[in-house]
Amino acid sequence: MKLQPIQRVEGLTKQEFTEQYIKTKTPVILKDFVQGPALEKWNYDYFKEVAGDLVVPVHGSENAHPDMVKSAPIAKMKFGDYLDLIQREPTESRLFLFNLLIEKPEIRKQLIFNKIADNILTWLPLMFFGGGGSSTRNHYDIDMSHVFLTQFHGQKRVALFPNDTSSLLYKLPYNFHGIGDMKNLDYEKYPGLKYAEGWDCTISFGETLFMPAGYWHYIQYVTGGYSVSVRALSSAKDRVTGFSNLVFTRNFDNAMRKLLKDKWYNYKVKTAFNRADRAIQKLEAENSGGQ
Repeated sequence: MKLQPIQRVEGLTKQEFTEQYIKTKTPVILKDFVQGPALEKWNYDYFKEVAGDLVVPVHGSENAHPDMVKSAPIAKMKFGDYLDLIQREPTESRLFLFNLLIEKPEIRKQLIFNKIADNILTWLPLMFFGGGGSSTRNHYDIDMSHVFLTQFHGQKRVALFPNDTSSLLYKLPYNFHGIGDMKNLDYEKYPGLKYAEGWDCTISFGETLFMPAGYWHYIQYVTGGYSVSVRALSSAKDRVTGFSNLVFTRNFDNAMRKLLKDKWYNYKVKTAFNRADRAIQKLEAENSGGQ
């Protein structure tokens, strides 16, 4: 696997950001995307004070359910107890697409975003919490939007890959995740991963990773912590693809999953491996031809 570092920048104008990163679909880390009281006020004690009694669904390891579109919650607990857990010890437990900023709008008001691009949906921020060592499997977002991911506590390691790398990442047909294990790389089982090229970074407090529409992302919590993401609408072509994914592709997969059960999953796995093998053969042929 060949991963290059991601550039860190600040002070860009909207035009500069659009020309250099939006139009070219190049990932970048912004050091000045988020401002406001949230940067100083947010911490575990504050969240426990204002929302500690909320009951939240807790998710475990996604790698335990490779056939599922997303892992089901494994437990429910008070938000304050969950925060104590991730402070106390490493854990696979995560809060996925938690709506704290909707449940507690006064917290949402403490976020101020730099309007560095058009069509940023600042009214729809999502929070993600995870324990040290937890991770999300390699995937890309079904709606094909750009994503701005800001880290507020702890550190996250993120690996990014362009969408045309899908075959090497063992993408399941009619799904938006791959079965190639990024946490425990095994090039003998998943040789395609060895050929994948992308970007790698670790984001810390106040840093925002711009993930272009359609980019694969594997995220691992280096330490326990939390982040906020907002989306931005992409090109018309990406929007049409995202609409098709949401309305047709996902529903077709759900129907086939119910109809064929394990046969459907086994077909998708076989197809993913076949596509990876063909992609490897093509790359090797290109490389040998250039020598």
